[in-house]
Amino acid sequence: MTEQTAPTTAAGEPATARGEHTRQLILDTAMRLFREQGYAQTTMRGIAKEAGVSVGNAYYYFPSKEHLIQEFYLGQQAQHRTAAAPVLERETDFAARLRGTLHAGIEVMAPYQAFAATFFKTAAEPTSPLSPFSAESSPSRDMSMALFREVVEGSTAKVDPDLREDLPELLWLGYMGVVLYWVHDRSPGQAKTRKLIDGGVPLVDRLVGLSRLRVLRPVTREVMDLIRNLRH
Repeated sequence: MTEQTAPTTAAGEPATARGEHTRQLILDTAMRLFREQGYAQTTMRGIAKEAGVSVGNAYYYFPSKEHLIQEFYLGQQAQHRTAAAPVLERETDFAARLRGTLHAGIEVMAPYQAFAATFFKTAAEPTSPLSPFSAESSPSRDMSMALFREVVEGSTAKVDPDLREDLPELLWLGYMGVVLYWVHDRSPGQAKTRKLIDGGVPLVDRLVGLSRLRVLRPVTREVMDLIRNLRH
């Protein structure tokens, strides 16, 4: 399990209880304004005014809007871990653990579905620091991959040893695909996304099991080599 670091100011100083309250107020206000006005239309000055703090105070805790979103990402990952904990404590079957973890992610993100649809254009820019693949997003990305590593390591799945190390990253990439589908899912309660999870997990479970077959190992090696090459 990934440890949470103590909140700090933009200057890297430990936040006091009062400071943490102000910091959380600014973050909550920003997220509300992002949902109501859109990310591009919301300014740091507007966030400070709505939160009842000075502009300088807002910048003291968050140097930019990007820092607010990165903090939001970290909070979402922490909530995802908490929401997935019951199924990870209860289940050892790989498919059950993966299915529960994916559904937990959708449940945690549910209040932000409308915002995600408008925010997607910004985060999808390859050069954006808000992209889930950016260097700036590495702390939240690492938290998410750690969760999928828990899914694998706590299961009874028999996995090809060469695949086991990289499987959490592959599952995270698959999760990003689910999130992309969820962003554009207009079905009530994003029911289609849940069908995608329920239909896709058995296929993933079967592929993971088949990875141990001698005849499929060369294919597995090629896929893993491709993924490793794309990292650089």
